[in-house]
Amino acid sequence: MLIRRETTADVDAIRAVHCAAFAAPAGGDGVPVEATLVDALRADDGWLPAYSLVAVDPDGQVVGHVVATRARVAGEPVALGLGPLGVLPGWQRRGVGSALMHAVLGAADARDEPLVVLLGHPDYYPRFGFRPAVEVGVTPPQPWGPQYFMARPLNAWRDTIRGEFRYARPFDDL
Repeated sequence: MLIRRETTADVDAIRAVHCAAFAAPAGGDGVPVEATLVDALRADDGWLPAYSLVAVDPDGQVVGHVVATRARVAGEPVALGLGPLGVLPGWQRRGVGSALMHAVLGAADARDEPLVVLLGHPDYYPRFGFRPAVEVGVTPPQPWGPQYFMARPLNAWRDTIRGEFRYARPFDDL
């Protein structure tokens, strides 16, 4: 498996990954929110191409995708909002999601991003260094349980980064 940056040729395969990895909403158009969210994020000012990564198998097929976009804490562009992260069902529980997570965190750290935030399962993400965001002074934009709203400070972290978190604009439409 290889992890690399997304290219324009990957767009349809990325959509297929998220369609296969996530359930479609009941009564909707049959397309999971995560698939349409990635498309909307690409068109947003918060899109950062360096943080849209794909996992490809030895034949070059895209089997996983993760994205992180510009987010704000207290109005300042000092964070990344991570997600969605999706893996084709046949490739799940084989390390693809972990490899994508390590790659996107490594890229963010190498580019001196101070903080990565996500909304996710409290039994899964702590293995990557995530903890409740409130522990570092970052509050959710909605009344999500603190165990699900998590942050991962990186090497460029500063204790002065505190306040309400805001994802890139397309997250507001969820």
